[in-house]
Amino acid sequence: MDHQLTQNLEEYSASSTTIKFDRPIPLLRAPSRPGLPMTLTGPYILAFKDLPSWAAAYKSCESKIIAQCEEGARIGCAITASNKCKPPWWQSLTGWKSMDLKERERCEDREMEDCLVSAKEKCMGFAKEHATTPFLDARIALGEGR
Repeated sequence: MDHQLTQNLEEYSASSTTIKFDRPIPLLRAPSRPGLPMTLTGPYILAFKDLPSWAAAYKSCESKIIAQCEEGARIGCAITASNKCKPPWWQSLTGWKSMDLKERERCEDREMEDCLVSAKEKCMGFAKEHATTPFLDARIALGEGR
């Protein structure tokens, strides 16, 4: 065989083109069939290896929902505070002087703080409501002989 052809074949060999990855981390939970009766959520339920893994997954899910909810609320509160604190559109037509920017900033800070406090409470309730349903239907795996 030609030396050039042999070299090209070695470049495409399995040992040259295969990438080795670390073994995957085992899942905290896995879908499993609930048996009878079927759940309302579908043919599969979450199954956890033990109670601490269930609790960790629940807390993680709840905190992610709260963080996303609060981020969305922060944007909405900023818009609401800006709209509440700007002077009415008709004041510029009547010749009134414009609002002091420091006063408007203080107004926006107050409105933003009030809105975020209210949103935080609502986000906690929202997270509990949406995380509880799937986790209440979950199962904890029992070992052989238990």
